[in-house]
Amino acid sequence: MRTRAEVITDASVTGGAFCRALSDATDKWMRELYEQAITLVKERKQSSVALIAVGGYGRRELAPFSDLDLLLVHKGVRNIDDVASKLWYPIWDAGLKLGHAVRTPKETLSLCATDLDTATSLVTARFVAGDSSLADEVIRGARDAWKKRGKQWLLELHERVKERHESAGEVAFRLEPDLKEGSGGLRDVHALWWALSAGLQLASGDVTSLVEAHEVLLGVRVELHRLAGKAGDVLRLEDQATVAKAIGFSSDDALMASVSAAGRKIAWVADEAWARLDPPADAKAEPRSLSAGVLVREGEVHLADDVDPAVEVSAVLRVATAAAREGRRIARESLNRLGERTPQFPNPWPAGASDELVALLLEGERAIPVLEALDQRNLLVKVLPEWSSVRSKPQRNAYHRFTVDRHLWQACANAASLANRVKRPDLLVLGALFHDIGKGYKGDHTEVGVQLFDVVGRRMGLTEDDVHTIQTMIEHHLLLADVATHRDLSDDATITYVAERAGNVTTLELLHALTEADSLATGPSAWSAWKSDLVTSLAQRVSHVLGGGDVSDVTWRLFPSAEVLRLMSEGDISVTFGEGSVTVVSPDRPGTFATVAGVLSLNNLDVLGAEAYSDDGGDHQAPMAASEFRVAAPPFADFDWHKVRAEIVSSLNGDFPLEARLAERNKSARPRRVLAARTLDAPVVRLDNSVSSNATFVEVRAPDSVGILHRITKVLADSGLDIRHARVQTLGSEVVDTFYVRDSTGEKVSIERDGESIRAAVLNSFTN
Repeated sequence: MRTRAEVITDASVTGGAFCRALSDATDKWMRELYEQAITLVKERKQSSVALIAVGGYGRRELAPFSDLDLLLVHKGVRNIDDVASKLWYPIWDAGLKLGHAVRTPKETLSLCATDLDTATSLVTARFVAGDSSLADEVIRGARDAWKKRGKQWLLELHERVKERHESAGEVAFRLEPDLKEGSGGLRDVHALWWALSAGLQLASGDVTSLVEAHEVLLGVRVELHRLAGKAGDVLRLEDQATVAKAIGFSSDDALMASVSAAGRKIAWVADEAWARLDPPADAKAEPRSLSAGVLVREGEVHLADDVDPAVEVSAVLRVATAAAREGRRIARESLNRLGERTPQFPNPWPAGASDELVALLLEGERAIPVLEALDQRNLLVKVLPEWSSVRSKPQRNAYHRFTVDRHLWQACANAASLANRVKRPDLLVLGALFHDIGKGYKGDHTEVGVQLFDVVGRRMGLTEDDVHTIQTMIEHHLLLADVATHRDLSDDATITYVAERAGNVTTLELLHALTEADSLATGPSAWSAWKSDLVTSLAQRVSHVLGGGDVSDVTWRLFPSAEVLRLMSEGDISVTFGEGSVTVVSPDRPGTFATVAGVLSLNNLDVLGAEAYSDDGGDHQAPMAASEFRVAAPPFADFDWHKVRAEIVSSLNGDFPLEARLAERNKSARPRRVLAARTLDAPVVRLDNSVSSNATFVEVRAPDSVGILHRITKVLADSGLDIRHARVQTLGSEVVDTFYVRDSTGEKVSIERDGESIRAAVLNSFTN
């Protein structure tokens, strides 16, 4: 039999076969260790000892760096601790993490009656070495105790499952899924095996689905361990291509589609099983009608027996809307019948079908599990064939947390919560559902999405005006967020630019709500109070213009605040700290912004965003500058803010060797985590004089790196440019920094004359 090392390095053995081979090799090693350890037992005739594999080792699911979970059971051995030490230390010396316990049979079975973790670990326990009859006694006793207390254990186990799902997310829809703890992950399969041992019933088809999906996730987890050289269950973006190649997938997208499908199967079977265990409180109530041909019976939503989905095509949407509204599951029998009998939706849709879809989407969060249920039986693609292109589709973007389909569902749910802010909530949720539908096709996803909806909208029976409005929402769903976070909102040209694209107040209102819904669905870093304020301020100014007002009527000032303006009027250097922010006021000299950015970088403060503002000074005052930097939380609790203030002031006064300190720090700086999500490998610099009426717009997109903001702004200062306004944003592993600059004469840059040299200087800063 091969050793553990031989199994681990044999790349031809994968998945469940690998797990079983590694478990067998581990068994052999454990027996050898046991034979050495048992020689220490002094009372041989009166004693009995058994080594039992529990947990993942007991299930024969060992990945290369899985923990080894072992139970040493004994009777009548006084020096059992010596025996245990002889067993455990070689395992620790081999660098493995060991879960171990030493107990008598009585202690073990007593603990099984009160401790869920102990009880479940022994449900799939295996004898490894020693007295097999003693091991059988313990394992059989533990399983009998599990069955005896089955219902109570299952209710507690279900609560554990729900808690785990809250923190780990969904395997099927996360871009970086937790293969073990996530909803639809390996731990859900384990929970179902334990539940089956306690009497829970599964349909034969569900058991087959579980076994197949379990094998997929095991294979991925094994390769993740092997390639990373350490334990880990989260399949990160940067590992997906390598894992895919190692186990024979054509691409990382193909791998993730398989993982998503497995996660869906497991989650679906698990949800169904737990629902049967814990039915709704009114499961025994009399049936009642919810809508035409739809009723609630035994706590679930049913399609009436006399309704044929092949004839009443839109029955699927009536059932779905009723289920979402009631917050109930669609009965399995009805869902199966809908899946088998519902034909492809006709062109055009039946009268009222589009209204039913809108009603479903307006149910918000309650619609998401219903949409997933429909998708389990391929019903969504019968309603919308275009859905197949985004189903389980990963997004190679660390800014996002969900696959495209789940992102669209979440955007709809968020939009539904904002429905009271718009005049046309129906168009809002439809725009949310379709805003990224083009991501399933080649080309620019907004352009493709606009073209697709020209077909889809007419098929749904929408009016020409409504089709056009949703197309505008699709085309410009990124407009408000991009402009608000990258451009100067006090510049009239910015407001005119957005007004021309929105076209009217109603569409602007929809775009505003869609921006928030989309951003919240994207991920935690995509929306914040700061971004919300910017987008709202932009929308207010544009709304005034679209309502017939003059662009100059509405003043805008989010930064600097009145307090910062007061500090600027005093003409001194001032450094203040807020929650997650650093604000600096100082005389406006070339390189001021770059200097502050450099000090923040020196102190390991990652800049997430920044604003810069400068005035022209009065008759008796030199020009002043103010900069506000939004920073990530400091790396440790007792962070020295006084040191940061002192270094900023000293650097602005020319008394601090900032460049030398930065160069010294960069020599020892660790490289940042590189994500497969990067959309560009090299920096891109763009200069544009059409964006602003009084400054040149400079946009820099680049992979994130230590001190990047300082390097960019120092080059701009060294090029003789004055930063009048700045926006800095970190998007996952990339930065998008925009600056409004003027030359030394206070005019726009001559791009024809100086643009190429400025661009080259900025690009050169990334290579030095």
